[in-house]
Amino acid sequence: MSLFSKIVIGVIIYLVFLLVYLPANWLVSIAPLSNNVAISGAEGTLWQGQASLVTIDQRQIEQVSWQLSPWGLLVGKADIDFKIGNRATPVSGKGSISWSFSGLRANNIRFDLPDSFLLAGARLPFKTQIDGDVSLMVEILEQGKPWCEQLSGKLFLNNTNVKNQYGVYPLGNISLGLSCLDGQLKIATDETQNVLGLTGSAILGESNLVKVSAKIKPTDAQPKDLREALSFLGRQDSQGYYPINYQGVVPGL
Repeated sequence: MSLFSKIVIGVIIYLVFLLVYLPANWLVSIAPLSNNVAISGAEGTLWQGQASLVTIDQRQIEQVSWQLSPWGLLVGKADIDFKIGNRATPVSGKGSISWSFSGLRANNIRFDLPDSFLLAGARLPFKTQIDGDVSLMVEILEQGKPWCEQLSGKLFLNNTNVKNQYGVYPLGNISLGLSCLDGQLKIATDETQNVLGLTGSAILGESNLVKVSAKIKPTDAQPKDLREALSFLGRQDSQGYYPINYQGVVPGL
């Protein structure tokens, strides 16, 4: 073997080792992060590492770890398994994400987080305050236009309490099904998945246009303030339901 061949092989081996052991803290230091994003305590490598804290605006996510498969990159995909926090942290989650030129795909995603994390100090209309927790479970998500090609999952609103200048509304637990309808994101519930007597769906389409088609009827489990306010929705139908219909852009979306 010639000296030139040995040098070439040595350079290739060096580059492979350099790529394999790319330090996560160095990558974070050169990453073009937005001004509202900060990552601290990064350890490990590009392929397997962790960060002690990720801050996005006023939101903080602790103990973020990841594994990136190098084999997927050979066929133009980035396959990432991630884990966030644990039972002792406010926010926890895990799952698998795959990104390619055809878009994003996610499998077996789960997030558990408090409402305060989602709202992050936002000022809601009518001096509204919301307490509770959210659990998101996604079996499969495939990106499409405008939002999705495929989606199957559940969204749980746990121990939800709403308070505003009009009253107090302990809404309890609400289960919502997540699906994809002609590329649009669909969220649906019925009376078996909540104690509010609520049945219907909301569809998020292009340009953040939301269409709500639902109905609600008085039940003994409803908060008193909510039950007394139902008449403002309109007239009851023959089955005792009040209509809830809306079409437009949700402010802030």
